[in-house]
Amino acid sequence: MSVQPSRAAAWMLAALILPFAAQAAAPAELLAAYSAKAGTPVDPAQGQRLFNTDFGRDLGLKCSSCHGPVPVKQGRDQVTEKPIAPLAPAANPQRFTDASKVEFWFRVNCRDVVGRECTAAEKANIISWLLTLKP
Repeated sequence: MSVQPSRAAAWMLAALILPFAAQAAAPAELLAAYSAKAGTPVDPAQGQRLFNTDFGRDLGLKCSSCHGPVPVKQGRDQVTEKPIAPLAPAANPQRFTDASKVEFWFRVNCRDVVGRECTAAEKANIISWLLTLKP
């Protein structure tokens, strides 16, 4: 008789491994892992609010400052002026497919925009909102 881990235990393990994983993933898998780590239901509306919030930092940046108010379209980095590919997975299938890149960019961008690292719940909410968008 083999012992199967519970679904909750599997998600907890995924949430612990997620920041260190370099393998490909689907956006829904990343969303599930962040949601499990947060322990709260996802809220796409909260993700949209967070994406458009000015946290009063020195540069006055919001996520939408660089990714654009409509993340199914190309954005532009406010500092380097380089184009940024659409953030929503429906418009850019490469988004949220590499867990290590996702963690890296959340860490960098949350520190710049929010002034701290984003929580698992905030990451889950943003991804859940982006998954609702259509090109």
